[in-house]
Order: sequence, then structure tokens, then C-alpha cells
Amino acid sequence: MRTPLPRWVDVALLPALNVILAFLIGGLIVLAVGQNPLQAVGIMIGGAFGYGLGFGYTLYYTTDFIFAGLAVSLAYHAGMFNIGPEGQAYVGGLGVILVALALNGLHWSLMFPLMIVAGALFGAFWAFIPGVLQAKRGSHIVITTILFNFIAVSLMSYIITRILKPEGVQSDESAPIDAISRIPRLGEFIGLFGRSPVNLTFILAILALGFVYWLVWHSKFGYAMRALGHNPTATRYAGISSSRMIMITMALAGALAAMVAVNNVGSVQGRLILNFVNGAGFVGVAVAFMGKAHPIGVALSALLFGALYQGGQELAFSMPGITKEMIVTIQALVILFTGAMGDMLRIPLERLFARGATESGT
Repeated sequence: MRTPLPRWVDVALLPALNVILAFLIGGLIVLAVGQNPLQAVGIMIGGAFGYGLGFGYTLYYTTDFIFAGLAVSLAYHAGMFNIGPEGQAYVGGLGVILVALALNGLHWSLMFPLMIVAGALFGAFWAFIPGVLQAKRGSHIVITTILFNFIAVSLMSYIITRILKPEGVQSDESAPIDAISRIPRLGEFIGLFGRSPVNLTFILAILALGFVYWLVWHSKFGYAMRALGHNPTATRYAGISSSRMIMITMALAGALAAMVAVNNVGSVQGRLILNFVNGAGFVGVAVAFMGKAHPIGVALSALLFGALYQGGQELAFSMPGITKEMIVTIQALVILFTGAMGDMLRIPLERLFARGATESGT
């Protein structure tokens, strides 16, 4: 009989060991090409946290990963695997740019909440459709959300290149948002961050973490959602509409994913461009599972991946012997060991703690 791990081991120690294992294997790759692994790790940490501009970039990436991770986590509590934050964020960008261009010149303090609402509505709609397909037709949410990612790419490519692209502009992008309407960067308020892209959407991400925590564990809806995830049959006998819960939960997840568009379209790029999500939605899947679908865990794992992205760029610049492909490999190892193989060390740890409990009992 397997002995369950203490909560602190399951939440903190196991993910930490997985990350360490990923870095050890990544270090062997660095060593194999004749570079110093310890120096490489030092450069990555210094590039991510060692100075204000780099830390700002880390928080910018972290912002995207928090929203994507929460979009996956929320659906997970209802027993669903939302693999669609990439497409939901992409379509959310359409809502952000439409309201921004329609009201271009409006002060950012008024534009910011309008962007949030518009992006959330478009992202919620894009996630709502797979929710309806699962609730009403029994379509598997994993398949539909994956396919909707591809549909979103094709749809948005057409809209950007054929409809939103201004005449005379060579690159595939929409018209720009006026500076007064763009969400300001934190560097305008905190000099430490300088010209880094982290902006007020980071504060929104922190608020989103608190909102999801309250919604899942301190609201009636969250109780019904977790009940659905644990036992759909019991939920049905309790009089809770599974179909309604699935559709609402997916819509909320899509709205959270769309905040990636607010961060990028509404502030950093200041326009709608092709592939602005840049894989953040897929990283959100790893962030959610590494963080055990808990907002605190999502925040910490998002910060880790933000540091990996920023530190990786610093490493590529400082150590030319390490190629971009090698950095992507290291990032992929972290995703592999914390996501797909996240429970690989669970059984050895269970045996270790069971043996310790037996020895202390005797």
C-alpha cells in the first residue's frame, strides 16, 4: 500500500527536485559542448534577477505565464484539460485591438479596463465553444481545444493580413495604438525596471491569482466546480448541472488566457501582430501542472519559466558557444520533468518516507 506524501513534499520538494534534475541533465549538455555548466547557470540567474532591466523582462514573461497557467488550472479543477490558452489568447487579442482602435486616443486609465473586458469576452467566446461541444455533444475537451488553437492561428492570420493591416504597411500588423492609450510600463513608476516591457498588467496578474484562489476555494461556484472535477456522478445527483458548469468554467478559463493579449497587444507591442502569443499558452500547461493547479504554485512556476526565458536570452548573448537550440532544449527539459514526468520521483520519495515512518514507529 502506497503511503501518501506530506503536503509540503508534494507541493514544494517534488517540483524542486524535478527542476534540479532537469538542470543537471541540461548541465551535461552544456558540458558536452565544452562549456562550464556552473558559469552558464550563474549567467542565467544573473540575467533573470541580477539587474533591473533583466528582472523586468523576467516579470514580463511571468505575467503571460501566470494568465496561461491559471486558464489551464481553472479548467483542471472541473476535471477538464484546457490545452487551448494559445488560441484563446490569440483571439482575445482581436477584442483588445478592436476596442483600442475604436477608441484610440482615450487615456489609458479608461482604456485599460475596456481592453480587459473586450479581450475577456473574445477569449471566453473562443473557449466557450469547446465547452459547449463537450457539455452537449461529448466531444473531448483536449482534442477540441488543440484543434481550436490551429483554427485561431488561421483565422487571426486572415484577419490581420486581409482586414486590419493598413494600406502601405509592409509588415503584417494592425494600426498602432496611440501612446496615451497604451498600458504604461512599470518603469514609468519604478525606475529599477527601466525600459523593460513589464507593465501594469503584471498587477492584474497578481489580482487574477487572488481571484482564482477565492473562486475555487471560497465560493459556491468553486465548490461545485471542484465537486464536478472529483466526481461527476455525485455532482449530477446533487442537482448541479454538469453542462452548465463545464461551459461557464471554460468561458472563465478563456477570459483568463485572453489577458495575455492585454499584456502584449495593449502595452508591449501596442498593435496586433502575427503570433504575438509566441507559445505562452503552451507553456501555461506546464506551469499549471508544476504548480499543482494552485495559484501560489502557478505564480512560482510562472516565475521560474519567466527566469528561464530571460536567463536563456542572456546566456545566448554571453556564451556564444551555447546555441539558441541548446537553450530551448534546457527549457524543454524543465517542462518535461515538471510536466510530463512530474511524478517520476514520487514513488522513490513515497518509499523513503514510508521507511522513515516505519523506523520512527519501531
